[in-house]
Amino acid sequence: MHKRLQSGARQGMHMATQAAHTPPEAALHQQPDAVVVRFAGDSGDGMQLTGGQFTLSTALAGNDLATFPDFPAEIRAPQGTLFGVSAFQINFGSREIDTAGDAPDVLVAMNPAALKTNLSALKPGGLIIADTGEFTKRNLDKAKYKANPLEDGSLAKYDLLAFDISALTIEAVKPFGLGNKDALRSKNMWTLGLALWMFDRSREPIHEWLRAKFKSKPDIADANIAALDAGHAYGETAELSGPLKQLHLPPVPTEAGLYRTITGAESVSLGLVAGAQLAGLPMFFGGYPITPASAILHHLARLKEYNVTTFQAEDEIAAICAAIGASYAGSLGVTSSSGPGIALKGEAMGLAIMTELPLVIVNSQRGGPSTGLPTKTEQSDLYQAVYGRNGDAPMPVIAACSPSDAFECAIEACRIATQYMTPVMLLTDGYIANAAEPWKVPDPASFEPFPANFLTEKNGPANESGDTTLLPYKRDSKGARPWIKPGTPGLMHRIGGIEKQVDTGHLDYSPDNHQAMTDARQAKVLNISVPDQAVSLGEAGGKLVVVGWGSTYGPIHQAVRRARAKGLDVSHIHVRHIWPLPGNLGELLKSYDKVLVPEMNTGQFKTVLRDQYLVDAQPLNKTSGQPFYIHELEEAIEEALA
Repeated sequence: MHKRLQSGARQGMHMATQAAHTPPEAALHQQPDAVVVRFAGDSGDGMQLTGGQFTLSTALAGNDLATFPDFPAEIRAPQGTLFGVSAFQINFGSREIDTAGDAPDVLVAMNPAALKTNLSALKPGGLIIADTGEFTKRNLDKAKYKANPLEDGSLAKYDLLAFDISALTIEAVKPFGLGNKDALRSKNMWTLGLALWMFDRSREPIHEWLRAKFKSKPDIADANIAALDAGHAYGETAELSGPLKQLHLPPVPTEAGLYRTITGAESVSLGLVAGAQLAGLPMFFGGYPITPASAILHHLARLKEYNVTTFQAEDEIAAICAAIGASYAGSLGVTSSSGPGIALKGEAMGLAIMTELPLVIVNSQRGGPSTGLPTKTEQSDLYQAVYGRNGDAPMPVIAACSPSDAFECAIEACRIATQYMTPVMLLTDGYIANAAEPWKVPDPASFEPFPANFLTEKNGPANESGDTTLLPYKRDSKGARPWIKPGTPGLMHRIGGIEKQVDTGHLDYSPDNHQAMTDARQAKVLNISVPDQAVSLGEAGGKLVVVGWGSTYGPIHQAVRRARAKGLDVSHIHVRHIWPLPGNLGELLKSYDKVLVPEMNTGQFKTVLRDQYLVDAQPLNKTSGQPFYIHELEEAIEEALA
């Protein structure tokens, strides 16, 4: 959904702001500038859909926002069980929002399991909205409650609003002749209607979406609209004393422009298409379904009009090999996966490095090893990205820090791949892939094209007969070999995974040649032109710098901002180019007394920084499958400076 906004939209994820340093989880009984809401229920309750549509309404209201969809790993866990709970958290407000928030202000719990698994996250004094219709003896037993928490006083430190949402939904859709089972499928719309009332949101965009979604089933659309309107009316008319209040958050001040909400998967997809367009190439995407990377294949399949070909292969190896073949034929080859699939692609990545063909590999990281935590987020594939191939196989690595940042990172990956004739890995993660935020749609003219060049005539010296020769591995000033389309007259050459002779590309096993080619491939990657590292917040030099990469950007930025507001000498550096590292990064890090590196792994980037710059980088590790909380980083900063 696009909207032309004037004074009430969003300038951008990383703009400097004058926002107060109030935590985003400000209390509802005050007049906060941001609120955190979490919808939680059974995986069949439509919580992701509810959260997505609430996000849409929030974006249209001009608030800044960040979301965190939290899926169960099971495809369809038994209904009402603890491991089948699906949640969607949104932090929104009238100031810049960098994270999905720490502790929710409002928890909407559709059943006992949702309450039990999410209650510990709710801030003291927060509001619980619970569906009493689901708090039956059977569901309480499934959630391992010995007594009904809505009645036993265990929720005394929270505001509690408990009523029978199930019964109210059935009553709202009764005119449409639905049975109870079908009627309860609209329960999430009733809940959404109440949330829209609570935060003064328009229902009309949701009406339009429902009519479009159920265009072939108008009765179902009307039933869902009726449920939505009934939830809204309940908030308007119910004589509720205490916790349920309506709160209006004004739009966030920002520049005029065209804005839309975007997820990381959408952003990567659009960035890949833009990158191919800037290179003047058709794009071929070879993929295989895997959580959370599958969404990229789904989005790209809808962009065929931009000269994009998508191919769902029978396995991960076939997907990357097809993409390499497409690059050999003159397209921009792209493939995507998550950690286990990236492992399967390892040999083919080595093939792309040896053949020196452009290729973009998107790794949407998830918890591991093996199947691990397929629906949770982690940053544990950095070693795999930088080092994880047989032989000396150097490859550029870029990391996106937010859903909107993934667009520019995808373009950068395409630029490096085509200009340096190399595979490039783009790292995102489960949080970035699924989370959404407002995005100011950039002017296409603001991006400088980097047209790919193909060799069309022989480029070597004359032979004994006076004929010009072909040197398919002759390197240009960047260290890149020429790109030759198969079938170009007179330019037949060998290609494959066996070591090639310098310049000629003939097979050559000799020690000196392998040394020379290994050095050339390494030098090409290490000499890639990347921007100097900037300081995201704070000064160049001081007592402490917090160095992050990837999706830790938001919580680090907020924690450093709050710490600086307390007068602490701390700065924030966030690294996009993981390999090769920015040329000034070592000198910059050495200008601080201490270096703290928060990561959602056991300290992988910390090790790289220690190895490259001999700095005493200290780790702050988290491998719970959940993003960092701001307060965790604040505490670590204060401890480091104590």
